[in-house]
Amino acid sequence: MAALTRRQCLAGLAVTSLGLRGDPAHAARPPRIACLEWTSAEMVISLGIGPVAVADTKGYRDWVADPALPAFCLDLGSRGEPNLELLLELKPDLITGAYGYGLDEAPFKRIAPLHTVPFYDGSEAPYRQAENETLKLAAQLGRKAEAQRLIQETAATIAHVNAQFSGRTEQPLAVISMFDDRHVRVYGKGSLFQDVLDRLSLTNAWTAPTKSWGFSMVGIEQLVAIGEARLISLDPIPPHVKIRIDQSSLWANLPCVKAGNVRTIPPIWPFGGLAAAARFATLLARA
Repeated sequence: MAALTRRQCLAGLAVTSLGLRGDPAHAARPPRIACLEWTSAEMVISLGIGPVAVADTKGYRDWVADPALPAFCLDLGSRGEPNLELLLELKPDLITGAYGYGLDEAPFKRIAPLHTVPFYDGSEAPYRQAENETLKLAAQLGRKAEAQRLIQETAATIAHVNAQFSGRTEQPLAVISMFDDRHVRVYGKGSLFQDVLDRLSLTNAWTAPTKSWGFSMVGIEQLVAIGEARLISLDPIPPHVKIRIDQSSLWANLPCVKAGNVRTIPPIWPFGGLAAAARFATLLARA
């Protein structure tokens, strides 16, 4: 039944594509884009284009969430091993990926032009790089106006949240993701979250060295270092991890937990672009 559904989806996409190719307005139609991972997928959707396929759509909906995938978007399989057969069937106009996944580009370039988003390559701050890469992708897609609007709206959102915090003495805060009941990923220098915190004039309680992608992977006991600072935990937290955390004396005895300073907020892709930056600022204000 799943195979039949996929064939029906492909048939519908093919009919749409053929109709557009035979129409004089073909040049104005939205390009058919397949995304090998979530960072470029978020960017493509933010520019007003629904990708025809994205690797690991369930993971995107769990870990990125917003902007939402279109209903017609097909699943390319694992981000580590996207489905080349499906890509061939889809005949995309462009394939997008992001720096750091270690995929061999050659097979994808044989199917369609490949655009790689070099986020977190250390050449510049993630927020500024998100702006620049948005403009580069938009130029390739004929979406310069949409890119400029996205840049302006993101800056306006962050400025609005900053105004909400203005004049208030805020405790330092730390931002984490939980993957098991003994370790957390803490975001700091070099992360998109740090760039947004700086723009909000908020202090990151986590000052330890980070990896090139802007986070530290540490044992839960090391969160003692942030004292009673606010702790922002990103969803999703796997259900079995949540159960163990709730039963953990190690967690319960952290100063920030004992002080009641832990907040859980909806998913935000830590390695995303401008949409993730705006979403982070907005959810911080709500928290």
